[in-house]
Amino acid sequence: MTGSVFLVGAGPGDPDLITLKAVNALKIADVVLVDDLVNPEILNHCPQARIVYVGKRGGCKSTPQDFINRMLVSMAEKGLKVVRLKGGDPFLFGRGGEEMLALQTAGIHYEVISGVTSGIAVPASLGIPVTHRALTHGVTFVTGHTQDGEQPNWSALVDSQTTLVIYMGIKHLPEIVKSLLDAGMSHEMSTIAIQHGTLKTERHVKAPLSMLPMAVRKENLGSPAIIVIGEVVRLANGERLLAALNIAA
Repeated sequence: MTGSVFLVGAGPGDPDLITLKAVNALKIADVVLVDDLVNPEILNHCPQARIVYVGKRGGCKSTPQDFINRMLVSMAEKGLKVVRLKGGDPFLFGRGGEEMLALQTAGIHYEVISGVTSGIAVPASLGIPVTHRALTHGVTFVTGHTQDGEQPNWSALVDSQTTLVIYMGIKHLPEIVKSLLDAGMSHEMSTIAIQHGTLKTERHVKAPLSMLPMAVRKENLGSPAIIVIGEVVRLANGERLLAALNIAA
C-alpha cells in the first residue's frame, strides 16, 4: 500500500506561528524530513516520528535536492506517511514545487499545507505592513540567491514601485544595493534588514538604501535574514506617520 507525502510549511520561526493543519499532519507522520530553518520546538508535535535532517542553506553543505526527491518517493512507496517540513511556506523559495512535481511523476499522493512566510510575518513583527494603500500598491518577493547566479531584473523591480522583500540576500547585499541604485532607486529609500525574525534572538538594522550594507556589516547581521526595501519601512517600531499619510477613511 502506497503512503502519502505532506509538503508542510513550518512558519517563520516562532513555533506558535505554525498552522493547526500542519500540527495535525505532524501528529500522524511516520517520518519527517526537516529543513535547517525549522524551529526544533515544532518537532515536539511528532514524538512518534522518525526525524531526518535534510538541511539546505546557501553557503553550507546541503542535501542535494534530487536525493530529497528520491527519499520522498521511496518512503511513500513503502507505505509511510511522510511530512516534508520546511521553514516558512513550502512554495515560496522552498523548492516545494520541485518536490511536488517529483511526487506527481511517481504517482504519489501528496498534500500541500501552506505556512506563514517570513516575508510577511517578519516585517509584521516589527510593525511593517508590506502593503499600505498610502505608501505602495503592492509587494514583490525576490531571492538574492539563485542556483545559476542569474540576477533579477532590478530595473523592472525599481520601476514597479512595490515594496521589495528579499530572501537570502545578506551575502550579496552590496551587489543588490548597487544594482538598485544603478536602476534609479533613491539613495534615501527606507530599508531594513531583519535577522532571526519572530524569535527572541531577532536583531535588525534600519538605514537608507545606500547605507544598508555598511549598517549590516557594522551590526554583524547574518543569515537567515529578510531585507525589506520601500516606504513601508518607515512604519517600523510604531513610528507615527498617520498625519503625514493623510489616509482617507
